[in-house]
Amino acid sequence: MKIGVFGCGTYGMALSNIFIDNKHDVTIWTRSEDKKKEIEKERKIAKLENFVVPSQLKVTTSIEECCKDKQLIVIVSPASSVDSLCQQLKSYITKDQHILIATKGIEQGTGLFMHSIVEKYINTEKIAVISGPSFAVDLITRKPAGLSLACKSAETTLFVREALCNQYIKVRETYDIYGVEICGSIKNVIALAAGMLEGLKANDSTKAMLITEAVHDMEQILESFNCDKRTVLSFAGIGDLLLTCNSPKSRNYSFGKLIGERIDKEKITEYLKNTTVEGYYTLESIYQLLKDKQAYIPIIDLIYEIIVEGKDPELLLMFLIIKS
Repeated sequence: MKIGVFGCGTYGMALSNIFIDNKHDVTIWTRSEDKKKEIEKERKIAKLENFVVPSQLKVTTSIEECCKDKQLIVIVSPASSVDSLCQQLKSYITKDQHILIATKGIEQGTGLFMHSIVEKYINTEKIAVISGPSFAVDLITRKPAGLSLACKSAETTLFVREALCNQYIKVRETYDIYGVEICGSIKNVIALAAGMLEGLKANDSTKAMLITEAVHDMEQILESFNCDKRTVLSFAGIGDLLLTCNSPKSRNYSFGKLIGERIDKEKITEYLKNTTVEGYYTLESIYQLLKDKQAYIPIIDLIYEIIVEGKDPELLLMFLIIKS
């Protein structure tokens, strides 16, 4: 199979490595000519220690080249750039190509989920979404990992399974595309709170309490969007929640920790400038979406008040006790 990957960050590289392990022909796109030259010369990625970029992986700055003759197009770019990317992709995508979205998040301003942005520009039913507990640094070790795969098309499901599944990648299928995207987005917001607890020096019991309450809240959120409540029990739900809320590898968790430690605003601004914290940007979008639906999810409101409005993160500890 020929695969074009859009997004040359750590996760795009990790997925490309899986595809190549599975004997597929892979081209990865970056908008930066300097990054292309660096990868081709060094065959290394700074944030993936000890990872050697496979010699079979082709790197391009041409969107047309990354699309041409590909059976599967994979979108792994940051959520904030998916709209502009799709505007360019629409000129090159054909009706026979399948699209896999590995980007998590909600677009600021519009409240659109990633598959809805793709559908806005590209008229196709051949769209799939993956989500689950899978840090890039873990995927490259070739140890077992599980992903939720949501598709509308049975044909696309088969293509994605062929691309991904092997002796260390497991996939569970669902038709609940919105549910998988919601879980993949909300867990980043909850990870902010988990990081806050770490910054507040909370113990493991308190952290487990947060995760338990968050599962109930995610179930409510899924209901408010008319999704399948059982999706919260999937790799995309509880699986990703457990990973992201318990690991300093998570940028969302690390950012929340800074908030819990009450680090000064200059350092917070600097961190956001240099690090993509999807949960920070998703927070405002999901907060507004829930308001529009008149869905009351207290934990989302509190995280918003602490991070956006600057309230004391200590409120989170009391909230866990008084939450009904």
